[in-house]
Amino acid sequence: MLAICHATIITPQAVIDDGTALISEGHIAAVGGAELAVPPTAERRDAGGLILAPGFLDLQVNGGFGLDFTADPATIWDVAAGLPRYGVTGFLPTIITAPPEKARAAQDVLRAGPPPGWTGAIPLGLHLEGPFLNPGKKGAHNPAHLRLPSAAAIGDWSAASGVRLVTLAPELPWALDAVAALSGRGVVVSAGHSLATYDEAAAGFAAGARYATHLFNAMPALHHREPGLAAAALADPRVVVGLIADGLHVHPALVDLVWRVLGPARLNLVTDAMAAMGMEPGEYLLGDYRVRVDDNSARLPDGTLAGCTLSLDAILRAFMAFTGAALPDALATVTTTPARLLGLDGRLGHIAPGLAADLVLMTPELEIVETLVAGEAVYRAT
Repeated sequence: MLAICHATIITPQAVIDDGTALISEGHIAAVGGAELAVPPTAERRDAGGLILAPGFLDLQVNGGFGLDFTADPATIWDVAAGLPRYGVTGFLPTIITAPPEKARAAQDVLRAGPPPGWTGAIPLGLHLEGPFLNPGKKGAHNPAHLRLPSAAAIGDWSAASGVRLVTLAPELPWALDAVAALSGRGVVVSAGHSLATYDEAAAGFAAGARYATHLFNAMPALHHREPGLAAAALADPRVVVGLIADGLHVHPALVDLVWRVLGPARLNLVTDAMAAMGMEPGEYLLGDYRVRVDDNSARLPDGTLAGCTLSLDAILRAFMAFTGAALPDALATVTTTPARLLGLDGRLGHIAPGLAADLVLMTPELEIVETLVAGEAVYRAT
C-alpha cells in the first residue's frame, strides 16, 4: 500500500488540505485529512506543498514527439509513453480523415495492446475525426478522403471495437442516422468540421450527438441572425463542448465568455496536439500534410491552423490565466467532465475510494511533479 501524505487533494466534493490518499492494488483505498489512519506497513510519500489531482484526460491527440497517428497508427504506444510528463493518464488517439484502412489499423493497434514492459497514459479508445466532414470546413483534412456517412462506412465502429468518439458534420446526408446508430453502439458522436445551420446542428444533438469538436474552429463564426453550430452547442444543456484554450485557436476573451456560459460540467479542454508537441520548431506530419511549426503555431502552407503544439498542462495553465477559474473547477474540464462524457466516471476522473489510482502531483503553479497510472509512477520530474 502507498500513502501519499500532506498533499492538497482535489476531490469532487472538497479541497482537502494536509490530505492523505491511500493506494492499494492500483485503486484508491481511502482519502481523508490528517486524521486518516495510515497502516504501519504502507509506503509513505510526503507530498507537502503539492497538489494531488485526478490524472488528466485528453480527448483529441493527433500525435506528439515527432509522431503522427494517422500516418502511422503503430506509434500510439510511443506517444502514450510520453504523455504522463504533461499529467495525462488517459487519452483518445485521434485519426483524422484518411482511407478506411487507417482506422482499422488503429483499432488493431489498440486490440493488440502495449508492447512488453510498456508504461504510460492509457488509450481509452479512438477518436475518429472524419471522414464524414463538410468539405467547406475541412481544415487540415485531405479532401480526397472525405466521404458521406453510410451504414457500410461506419462498419463495426463501436465502443467495443475501440471507437469512443466520432466527429462528423450533422448536415450531411444520412448523418443523423449515423449519429443514432453510433450512439446506440456506445460511441460518443460529436458535431464538427461543419457548415450546419442552427437547426441542422440542433437536429444532430436531438439524434444523440453529445459533443462539439474544438468549438469555433472549423465551423461558421457566431452570427446574430445565423447562429449556426457554435450557438446550438452552447445552448443545448446535454452537450459537452471541446475547446482549444491556447489563446490562438480561440481569443482569450472568448475563452472566458464560453467559460461563463458553460462552467465546469460542460466544458472540456483539449489539446488537438499534433506531432510537434514536445518538439522544436520545424516541419511535421499531420495525416497527409506537412505542417510548418514555429514557436507559437502549426499551420499549413496556406496559413490554415493545423492542430496545436501545446501540452494539456500548458493549456490548463493558459485557461486559468484567461478566466480566473478556481482550480477545482478548471481541473474538472480535463478530468471529471471528459470521464463522464465517455461513461467512465465510475472509474476515472475523480479521487474517491474504489476509483483507479490515476493521479497527478503538481506544484501550486501547476507544473507536473509526478504522474501515476494504476498507482505506479510513470513519470517523475528530475
